[in-house]
Amino acid sequence: MKDPGTTRAALLDVAQELSQTRGLNAFSFKDLAKGVGISTASVHHHFATKEDLAREVMVGYRDTFRAALESIDGGTRSPRRKLERFAGIFRGTLRDGNRLCLCGMLATEYATLPASVKAEVRAFYNEVEDWLRQVLESGHDAAVFTFDSPTTVVARTFLSTLEGAMIAARTFGDERRLASAAKWFLDSIEAREHRRPS
Repeated sequence: MKDPGTTRAALLDVAQELSQTRGLNAFSFKDLAKGVGISTASVHHHFATKEDLAREVMVGYRDTFRAALESIDGGTRSPRRKLERFAGIFRGTLRDGNRLCLCGMLATEYATLPASVKAEVRAFYNEVEDWLRQVLESGHDAAVFTFDSPTTVVARTFLSTLEGAMIAARTFGDERRLASAAKWFLDSIEAREHRRPS
């Protein structure tokens, strides 16, 4: 008999993978059962509804992403390097089975998401944009970055750039589309005296 905790974790892993590669609406509990090697009825033992499953996947994704941001903060003081490493999360996700950012994928299905899952997606964007805003502000205050728009707008634009470039990169099977979009954005806000020779 499989350990219930291990089975639950496996279901969450498969659900996240399917959500990132197909979309939440494009898989069923039957697909989950097949992916883990259990019966469909057993899936319902762990998650009564797909909303329960999706909400828990999102909570775990937010925790993992938050830990990644904390790791970035602990690994470097350079605002530019922090944003480069942030973009690296997206490149790593794309390399991992051609996945998209979970929240980017769910945002495309936003109109059909249960209210509790919508709340998790919005919370993810708010948290990430707030972290980006702080990094951008520190870079601006240190004269590493230069921009005229409000920092919140710049943070949202950077995140939107990465999400959109990720979709295009997957469409064309070309990760360089994501890498070059991130580099162009960072180059465009870098103060002249900090720019690297071309």
